[in-house]
Amino acid sequence: MATPTPAPAPPLPATVVNSLAMGATEPVVERENQEREELENEKKGEEEEKEEEVEKGEEEEEEEEEEEEGDVEKGKVDAVMEENVIEKNNEGRDHLNVSMLQRLNPTNPLRIIINGGRRVHTPPQPHHQPPPPSQPNRPPPSHYSQPRSTPIPTPPQPSPITLNSRKYTNKISLFLFMLHMVVAVGLECFLIFRGIQGLIKAPASVKQREKMVLEYLLPQVEAASLLSISLAFAWQKAVRQWPHFMIHFILWSSFVMSLSAGILLVCFQRPTTDAVGVCFIAFAIGNGLYACWVSPRIKFCTKVLIKAMEPTSKFEDLNHPTYVMLGAGFIWMSMWILAVIGTFNFPFQPLIIIVLFLSLAWTAEVLRNVANLTVSRAISLFYLRGMQSSTNFCFQRALSLNLGSACLGSLFVPTIEALRIVARGLNLLEGEDEFMFSCAHCCLNVMEAIFNYGNGWAFVQIAAYGKGFVRASQDTWALFKGQNMEIIVDSDITSSICFLTGVCSGSICVVMAAAWTFKLHQTFTATVSLVTFIIGYLMTRIAMALPHACVSCYYVCYAEDPQIRLFDNTIKDRLNLIELGRDNLVPTPRVPVPRRFSAT
Repeated sequence: MATPTPAPAPPLPATVVNSLAMGATEPVVERENQEREELENEKKGEEEEKEEEVEKGEEEEEEEEEEEEGDVEKGKVDAVMEENVIEKNNEGRDHLNVSMLQRLNPTNPLRIIINGGRRVHTPPQPHHQPPPPSQPNRPPPSHYSQPRSTPIPTPPQPSPITLNSRKYTNKISLFLFMLHMVVAVGLECFLIFRGIQGLIKAPASVKQREKMVLEYLLPQVEAASLLSISLAFAWQKAVRQWPHFMIHFILWSSFVMSLSAGILLVCFQRPTTDAVGVCFIAFAIGNGLYACWVSPRIKFCTKVLIKAMEPTSKFEDLNHPTYVMLGAGFIWMSMWILAVIGTFNFPFQPLIIIVLFLSLAWTAEVLRNVANLTVSRAISLFYLRGMQSSTNFCFQRALSLNLGSACLGSLFVPTIEALRIVARGLNLLEGEDEFMFSCAHCCLNVMEAIFNYGNGWAFVQIAAYGKGFVRASQDTWALFKGQNMEIIVDSDITSSICFLTGVCSGSICVVMAAAWTFKLHQTFTATVSLVTFIIGYLMTRIAMALPHACVSCYYVCYAEDPQIRLFDNTIKDRLNLIELGRDNLVPTPRVPVPRRFSAT
């Protein structure tokens, strides 16, 4: 009997294929066990049917035999089908294993189980090989997809601050100053020419007057100029050698000398000299009160001055720019005196003298700030970079690139210092008077605005980084605020010491010139006294630019980087004492808070 051809094996259910495709092997084994149980149940049912057919009798034996043959053939077919199913499952499993090997990581545990515990090493793909394209019929699952990262535009980085900027600062101020110098030189030369012409061609009365001026005024003024230069060098040398003693000495010697000059002028008993003498006496009284007021600050000021002057020993020629500025100042003041003599031939003599005086004051301040910028660059680079730069190179930068900032600062800084003095005075005199409080409030608000946009500390950053005057003032004050140093720099008396040094030199020149002139020609006593005081003050301020610049560099560079090894704990300890309330200070007030309106 021919064996019938077995029917083709039915396809696997979709659940089996999906489970294999997902890499799950345990559901496949359970499905095979269920199929085997179903086949065994079918066999048991066939055997029961056979027993029932045997019991029916012989009549059905042939049928039973045929049925038995059919059952045997059916059992064979089922066995073959069972073997085909197992073989099909094994082939499908091998096919799935191959497809899964292409997608699974070699270290995946499921891949190791499928491969019979063997790790399959796959060679690394090159980085330039593009990823395989995704199949359109099977979109990837949502948890496999990653959002495409979009590049975030980075903001433009600020240009780094350089220590060797080649840009000219405050060009408008530089242009105005150079225009002023051209006009001033032209005016002085014209006035000197007219003075010489008056001595030759003028009427006898004019000649007589000019000769008297040349005889009784010019020698005293020139002598005061030379004396002021000598005093300027002496003050600077003494401050560098004995800073602790000189701070006390300057505070009280300025009081004594200004009082002496005032008393001397009053003793001449002339209306003009009495007026000038009263001004000197009033200033002396304020000077004495100020010296008593700042006595608690002297110790800290001395420590800062000593520490700030230490780097000057590294620069042997640091004073050379100051010598040049003093020489230029002496020449300019000599021309100025000759120009003043030439004004006697003009009807508006007082107005011309005032214009010449303003020109002289601005020029002298520019000379002082040029010296300040030179010293500030040398000292600040020594603090910030530890480099010992050339003093001549610093001097050239101050005369060229940074001259515009020096010109602009020469207009603002004296105003700032004057407002500082007025603010401190009003702070001491403030009482219950509403008008005085309103004036103090207004002046202090003005000073706050000026300090944000222009202050004397700005010259350090102008010299170091080549910034403009206004920007350097803002950045410097922001550094002080960041380090909580406003109260310290407000209470610093270095600028006041330099100012009083100039006052002391001017008073000494007044005593010398007034006594000399009163003996020769009493009419010129008041005029000579004012002129010699101005010359002595301005020349001394030029020389005192060096210690002032050193102290400014110490504060500003510390505010920029307190971790510099050249700094000690002087400022840090002072800040700690202020925070603990153990340091009694009377700082320059920023925004006034009246006592009668304060919260109780």
